[in-house]
Amino acid sequence: MSHILFTHSYFYRFDPKQWKNAQPYPPYGTLCAAALMRECGYEVSLFDTALRHGPEELLPILEKGRPRYLVIYHDGFNYLTKMCLTRMREAAFEMARMGKAAGCIVIANSSDSTDHYEEYLQQGVDFVILGEGEGTLRELIATLDAGHWTLDGSEQMNLSSIGGLAYHQSAPIPKSPNLQIHKTSPRAVLTDLDSLPDPAWDLVDMESYRQIWLQSHGYFSLNLATTRGCPYKCNWCAKPIYGNRYNSRSPERVAAEIEMLMERYGVRHFWMSDDIFGLKPAWVQRFREVVQEKNLKFEYKIQSRVDLLLKEDTIDALAASGLRQVWVGAESGSQKILDAMDKGTKVEEIAKATKLLKKKGIEVCFFLQFGYLGETKEDIEATLRMVEELAPDDIGISVSYPLPGTKFFEKVRSLLGEKQNWEVSDDLAMMYPATFQPVYYRRLHRLVHKRFRLQQGRAEWQKILTGKKANLRRAVRTFYYAPAAVLDTWRLRQLEKNVANAAGI
Repeated sequence: MSHILFTHSYFYRFDPKQWKNAQPYPPYGTLCAAALMRECGYEVSLFDTALRHGPEELLPILEKGRPRYLVIYHDGFNYLTKMCLTRMREAAFEMARMGKAAGCIVIANSSDSTDHYEEYLQQGVDFVILGEGEGTLRELIATLDAGHWTLDGSEQMNLSSIGGLAYHQSAPIPKSPNLQIHKTSPRAVLTDLDSLPDPAWDLVDMESYRQIWLQSHGYFSLNLATTRGCPYKCNWCAKPIYGNRYNSRSPERVAAEIEMLMERYGVRHFWMSDDIFGLKPAWVQRFREVVQEKNLKFEYKIQSRVDLLLKEDTIDALAASGLRQVWVGAESGSQKILDAMDKGTKVEEIAKATKLLKKKGIEVCFFLQFGYLGETKEDIEATLRMVEELAPDDIGISVSYPLPGTKFFEKVRSLLGEKQNWEVSDDLAMMYPATFQPVYYRRLHRLVHKRFRLQQGRAEWQKILTGKKANLRRAVRTFYYAPAAVLDTWRLRQLEKNVANAAGI
């Protein structure tokens, strides 16, 4: 049967912040699709861009392997790919052109291509899979292999019955402004996730990932997903791949995959890359039971919601199964802003969940978001107080980012300028007029991080003074962060005065 070369366009080296963090993960979603197509009898291979230097490295792979299909299939579980960074989009376009030049049928599936399928088709992609990809990919390739579709479009097939697809209705003419594009009806999302095979882990150069992790962090971590989708309706959150539905793999299948990865690769730490981990009733309790029955000893980190964590004995069950770190979407210390976001959580719940998790020895980390419509200086101060009072173990800071398909995007659509995507994940550009100028939010980002590190350093000095074991490096850094925070605070005050003066206040 036909040879399918899978790839994606997330190059960690193209994102300086993420490359410096040195926490790369294999493209889990890509591996899921590759495993399914291999199960269907196709020859599959992988050009994993994650640790590569650039798209040009694809060329010798195409020349040597001569695949019939080049499938640019992104990892829909990795939040970094959902940001649709322009540098990665350009890499996808470049690889698509290479595939076409090598005689491949080029297929793309990602958050970005789902939102902007016209642009991908203009760049020479033959088919864009819209949303969740496995079912459409399987049906599309089976149909193409059974028929007589050609690269120049001279022998068109009836593909309109394949749900979740966008393609040229006539011969594709790259960059033509008058493309005739056909978009089929949406495909229903998969509900029985256990019907899918385990990801094609054997296609990954695992040793390269392991060495980066060991050299930078002293341990090796792998990613996996237990669910797809999210039923919550935060109005800035886009879900072009898995949607608002929520479907779970069984705890038994997840534990079996963990056991296999532990035995095969010696990994003892996992990132559960679900949007929301353990939402299904009794799932985390059953997962705890299976892990204990198998006597598996590992640690993991998750993303969750504070209201979900407070249900029943969820925190106890998570701790017993190996949870060591949880990232929660705290977003803001202002209830006004949380309500404007349709977040559905309370500031009091953030505090309560944080304290309960810490009692269990679980690290709590906050995602914070500044610059949302209507946010005032008082709202920002409320967020800063929340961070100082609750002392999370880590923070991730962003400014509100309007993604296509969201209620928030529609709110600011008329305000958007020419730039509508970040170049890299540390871009932090405001793409619409907020309360303050973009330079203010960049300075705020620096100040919050410095105040946070300063707070951590002071805690270490307290340990030292009381004779407890402490992180000396973190303590010493207070001598840098203290004056730096003062300087950033002064600069921020000047920017605030500029806004007040301009408003005549």
